[in-house]
Amino acid sequence: MSYLVLARKSRPQTFEEVVGQKIIVRTLQNALAAGRVPHGLIFSGIRGTGKTTLARIMAKALNCEQGPTPTPCNTCPSCRDIAAGASVDLHEIDGASNRGIQEIRDLKENIRFMPTSARFKIIIIDEVHMLTSEAFNALLKTLEEPPDHVYFMFATTELHKVPVTILSRCQRYELQRVGRMELAAHYTRLAESEGITIEPAAVDLIVREAAGSVRDGLSLLDQVFSYCGDEVKAEEVAEVLGLVSGQVIADLGEALLAGDISRAMEQLDQVYGYGMNIKRFVSELLAWYRHLIFCCLNKEPGRLLDLPQENIARFSEIAQHYSLTTVYALFNILLEGLERAHYSSQPRLAIEMAFIGAVQVGDVQPVSELLVRLDTILAGPGQEISTISSAAPEREKKVVQPAAREIPEKTLKESPSTPHKEQEISPPPVAGVAEKKEYVKKEYVKKEDKKKVDIEKEQVKNEQVQAAKKHPSSGKDIVEKSDGPPSGKKEASLDENKFRDEKESRDEKEPGPVQQDTLGQRDIKRRWPAFIDYVRDREPWTAASLQKATTVTLEKEELVIHYDESADCNFLKNQERIRSLTEFAIDFFQQPLTLAFHVSDDGNCEVDGDAAISPRLERKALAREQRVLDALELFNGQISAIRIGPRFRRPISEELSTAGEHGPEKQ
Repeated sequence: MSYLVLARKSRPQTFEEVVGQKIIVRTLQNALAAGRVPHGLIFSGIRGTGKTTLARIMAKALNCEQGPTPTPCNTCPSCRDIAAGASVDLHEIDGASNRGIQEIRDLKENIRFMPTSARFKIIIIDEVHMLTSEAFNALLKTLEEPPDHVYFMFATTELHKVPVTILSRCQRYELQRVGRMELAAHYTRLAESEGITIEPAAVDLIVREAAGSVRDGLSLLDQVFSYCGDEVKAEEVAEVLGLVSGQVIADLGEALLAGDISRAMEQLDQVYGYGMNIKRFVSELLAWYRHLIFCCLNKEPGRLLDLPQENIARFSEIAQHYSLTTVYALFNILLEGLERAHYSSQPRLAIEMAFIGAVQVGDVQPVSELLVRLDTILAGPGQEISTISSAAPEREKKVVQPAAREIPEKTLKESPSTPHKEQEISPPPVAGVAEKKEYVKKEYVKKEDKKKVDIEKEQVKNEQVQAAKKHPSSGKDIVEKSDGPPSGKKEASLDENKFRDEKESRDEKEPGPVQQDTLGQRDIKRRWPAFIDYVRDREPWTAASLQKATTVTLEKEELVIHYDESADCNFLKNQERIRSLTEFAIDFFQQPLTLAFHVSDDGNCEVDGDAAISPRLERKALAREQRVLDALELFNGQISAIRIGPRFRRPISEELSTAGEHGPEKQ
């Protein structure tokens, strides 16, 4: 008989022999003992963790003559046939080779018949994710309601590729990677059973390469046994597997931390001499720094690192000589530089440059310490500087204490929008928290008092202006009386100028028609064509009637449009058109105008006075609205334009599309 590899020779035959997966084993044994075994099970996980093995043990436990039992006997005909792969009632299917819908149809036809010799028919589909969508759909109904004598067991390494409709009909068991301690104990036990002595360091190398897969480690162990014979050493394992020993990686990592670039290059040359794969080397070196960072972070790194105790002790010893900041900075530089080596045409050159950049890190100092040193230098001798405590949750700002100086009297930055905010009061440059609060409070009270005085002065000025309007001749006396006793003609003239300036200033602030240069007759005629174009964008028919006018004149605040025939202005004297045309004129010329028509043939083309005057009144009402007054006072501004209605915003074609739905707007 040909040689049987360890992966097959040491395959577990009972639940107790399964390496790792204690939770899953316990769940399956309890289900067998309680008679709660589901008709569909799916085992998932990485390669070599025992998915197919658990399915076969479950088949034994269900069909054992003493079962269903959590401990199959392995002596009855059913157990022996399943172990030998000769059971006619156990159908083990490769999902990659039998992935079509026809294979599933044949399977459905087969499971209708009762088992031949065993208690149940067991269907095991390995790599079930390889089935096609049609095959999965054909299996749905049978998997949901199978015959009483059929059990389905699936195994897959890519659970995410299995449809949710299949997963919802199965009980899922996700197998984990086997731990380092369990793998090491299992491999050592197998070596002893084979009569071979193996060093613990050699076992650690095999466990590291197995990466949690029992079968991968058994294949490596078979190879090592063939090379080393009856005694296996760590150096021989590294040679046969093409690995670099952990000591070489450790020496390289310590050389980079110490800044010894020559020793680091020697270690790199030794690694290349072993013929190690670049990706594996990069992974091993970065993993070494990762272990060191965890030892710097945690006082008990053994809970986070799956390493031998002697390796953890060595990492902890190294971590005592370097700060976490230094190791972390070095790790980042290596990570960035070594990643480039994967894609470089000259990977060794890229690695060497990464090493040169890494050794230049040196001992990294926190920024807070550098700032303290800098402030100490800038302050000079005799100056007190508050130091930064790195353990404090909030770092206090370092203030160089200058000589005491007088606090300026005026420290308020007045703003119309936020006149009473404390942050706009400049605190004294050097003071404690209590002194700053007291200072802000005093300045705030000063500002409130000043505001009250300003309000009283404004009220007095208003009364003076109102009295001056009612009694113009006594305006001078009122001013003199309020400002002080008369002191001669010269002082009276000064008071008159002051009163006139105040009145002009108040007239400027008083909302009314737009503050603009008064239009003249020449201005009206010069801008008349532009006004017609302005109206044409909004009401084309109105503009057509305006073009028929012979001339236009301005008489006080009345815009007179002259026509030769009364028929030309009949279209415009409609009340609604008069109103809209008046609004256009006010918007365009920005003057409180009214409209009138003059006809040469003595025809009747009188304008409705109410329609002509209403836009002007509406304009004045808008100018005196309380919100407008508040805005003018707040921003110390004046009205520059008043627009009535939306006509000045967009062409009439757009207005008509919305006016029919919402009606006219008011702005």
